[in-house]
This record gives sequence, structure tokens and C-alpha cells, in this order.
Amino acid sequence: MSRVGQQPVTLLPGVEVKVSGSTVSAKGPKGGMALQIPGGLAVKVDGGKVKVDRQNELKFTRSLHGLMRSLIHNMV
Repeated sequence: MSRVGQQPVTLLPGVEVKVSGSTVSAKGPKGGMALQIPGGLAVKVDGGKVKVDRQNELKFTRSLHGLMRSLIHNMV
């Protein structure tokens, strides 16, 4: 079982992450990207870290947890 989804994403200097509704957007010196987060997941920004949390334990939600964390990490 993978534990990728539980690891926080550390923000690099100059990168700004905003969460509005179910959209996560990252903006930095090389450009910007946005990602739509599916239901059942919540994204929080605490200082210099981004955390993805599950709101339920459905199989579909568990399968997307690590994926969304990896996609956010790649955006940063």
C-alpha cells in the first residue's frame, strides 16, 4: 500500500498555491497551472506546505488520493 498521499508537498521559494472551491492553482516564475480536485478530497495550504486529505474511505477516493498529491507536486 502506497503512502504517497499522506506526504505534504513542500513549496519552493517564489511559488504561490491558491485553493478556491475545488480548484487548486499554482503560480511561479516559470508560469502557472490549475487542477480540478474531485469530490471526496480536500486540499489545505499551511505556510510552506500543501496537504491533500481524504473526506471518506471509498475505494475511488483512496485511489485518487496519491494521484492528486503527485499532480500537485508536479505543478509546484
